[in-house]
Amino acid sequence: MTTPRWEARADLLVVGTGVAGLTAALRARELGLRVLVVTKAAGEDGNTRWAQGGVAVVLPGEHDEGDTVDAHVRDTLVAGAGLCDEAAVEAIIAGGPAAVARLRERGAVFDAAPTGGLARTREGGHSAFRVVHAGGDATGAEVERALLAAASDGRVPVLEQHVAVDAVRTPLGQVCGLLVLDGNGVPGVLSAPAVLLASGGLGQLYQATSNPEVATGDGLALALRAGALAADVEFVQFHPTVLYTGRGARGRCPLVTEAVRGEGAVLVDATGARVMRGVHPLEDLAPRDVVAAAITRHMAGAPGGVDDHVFLDATGISDFARRFPTVHAACLAAGVDPAGEPIPVAPAAHFACGGVVSAVDGRTGVTGLYAAGEVARTGLHGANRLASNSLLEGLVVGTRAAEAVAADLALGVLAKPSASAAVELPTAPVADRDSLQRVMSRYAAIGRDAEGLAVVGSVLDLSTVDRKLDGRQLVEDAALTVAARALIAAAAEREESRGCHVRTDFTERDDARWQRSQVVRLNPSGQPVLADPVVARGVA
Repeated sequence: MTTPRWEARADLLVVGTGVAGLTAALRARELGLRVLVVTKAAGEDGNTRWAQGGVAVVLPGEHDEGDTVDAHVRDTLVAGAGLCDEAAVEAIIAGGPAAVARLRERGAVFDAAPTGGLARTREGGHSAFRVVHAGGDATGAEVERALLAAASDGRVPVLEQHVAVDAVRTPLGQVCGLLVLDGNGVPGVLSAPAVLLASGGLGQLYQATSNPEVATGDGLALALRAGALAADVEFVQFHPTVLYTGRGARGRCPLVTEAVRGEGAVLVDATGARVMRGVHPLEDLAPRDVVAAAITRHMAGAPGGVDDHVFLDATGISDFARRFPTVHAACLAAGVDPAGEPIPVAPAAHFACGGVVSAVDGRTGVTGLYAAGEVARTGLHGANRLASNSLLEGLVVGTRAAEAVAADLALGVLAKPSASAAVELPTAPVADRDSLQRVMSRYAAIGRDAEGLAVVGSVLDLSTVDRKLDGRQLVEDAALTVAARALIAAAAEREESRGCHVRTDFTERDDARWQRSQVVRLNPSGQPVLADPVVARGVA
């Protein structure tokens, strides 16, 4: 038994300082709740700051002729390849204009168009120019800046360098707080009747990713241990154009935003041939899963002797440095001048389309536990996320989750923190991170088959040891382990190719069998298993 060395109380604990978490915290504060935001790193170290493209939204009086919220919904459903929850899509996208307005009221400044109003661009899968952006290609950084400033002004406390280890629960299984470790590994309890997970994704499952080092799936693992369900975890979106910096690149790699293609850049191989010609009607602006898979196939063919990257020719964009300053700086740092030469790019792990099963108001199946942002599976993304829908989701669902917590508190349906059971640091399977990333990148990235997924399972079994989670790295590695096992279980079962999930041994989409989500839970021994269909009922 580990006795906590300290304790703090609030009405709502928010895990994560990205767009969803800070939006929820600010709205909860407006509603009069005592809020505490918890992050395992610094406040500005989340994933939001790296979002380049923008926010996909159809604003009243500021949209392409003929563009509508319904058209945005249709584009989202097409990209999601049959697995979106249509009601969730409609609710979240309809909430976009108001969410962007609130964000601007909190200080976010978006790029203006020369003719007035906001500048808009187009990204893959969109039928219109509806992506608003800031700083050219620094939208996430501006959103994060505005929200952190608003949190400071609004007296929302942020507890940095504290990693959430486990949910504190009552004997009936209701969540009523968090067990955390501070930067020195000292445990403590944060008590609250409501916990909102807004902890981001799991890009560090792979050797190369656009995600920062903090994206280790902690929230997904914590939710599963608390008894929540996860869905669509096999659908990990690989961004088609991450800057190629050399063979064997590891960790976070610079993103080359999809908006570069929206402004006219095209993918070519080493011979100058167009990669996307004839692949899809939208060619270079096809949905991300289509483009990433096409690049992977093209690299396998190795035209011109190059087998690990292709090129993005943006030399026709005359004001590249002004429009895309972040990408331009990253290219120059890598020795590439986008004005005069194509940019070397390759797909890399980017976004988890699935996650903790939750409603569009953040509620999960566990009383007191809520989820928003990339950690959540609301049904918006289905089998493949439409570009720039993620910041939108964080803004809308973050707001709705705070309002749901306030309503649940008022109705008295949440547990009292004093009702919690004894608290101790959990013990969980922990795999060697390097081995995990290697086999996940080799066998569970773009292009999977039954044999390779079995190899992943064997390697994880051989390299896994039960450890007490008494340090941040152990918490992260345990989360990556459970996330990897959940992913390969779902990927092995889904014998088709759909969206981000590409099976080389089952290359066709099979709607008769597989136009449904798979749900994962932990069994009594702590292993991820596919849930019984009766348990999963109600999940799209």
